[in-house]
Amino acid sequence: MAHGKKDKADDGRTVVARNRRAARDYEVLDRIEVGLVLTGSEVKSVRARAIDIGDAYAQVQGGELWLIGAHVAPYANAGYAGHDPDRKRKLLAHAAQIVRLGSRVREKGLTLIPLVVYFAPNGRAKVELGLARGKSVHGRKEEVAERDRQRDLRAVRRSHDADV
Repeated sequence: MAHGKKDKADDGRTVVARNRRAARDYEVLDRIEVGLVLTGSEVKSVRARAIDIGDAYAQVQGGELWLIGAHVAPYANAGYAGHDPDRKRKLLAHAAQIVRLGSRVREKGLTLIPLVVYFAPNGRAKVELGLARGKSVHGRKEEVAERDRQRDLRAVRRSHDADV
């Protein structure tokens, strides 16, 4: 993804941030799309891709869903109407979805992590949340070893095909 170039998905959404650490550190069991409540200067910053969701997570508090730990850099032209870069932000989902997510998060070892922040074709800010279980260090090492084995196997097959 080139810097400054819009990351347009096939479905018309404009991706502004991806959580690359999520695939490495977590096993994603389920995905859900939710709305993201932003102030005016936050919208400008997010459109400029000045958002970091690497350390963020979502939590159910008081029957509402909140995004915690996401950093939205202050917008330079906001003037006096700026925003707190590290405030918790409300996420919009149906009440039944929030109840279901809250009950699953209470299960041992599950957490809600943001995977992607994007703008839908209608201009609304959205977050794709993943219901995930943390991978152990041993599990991550095993995954890397398996990827290396697969790469070596493909190399052997290519050299064998070239010899034949």
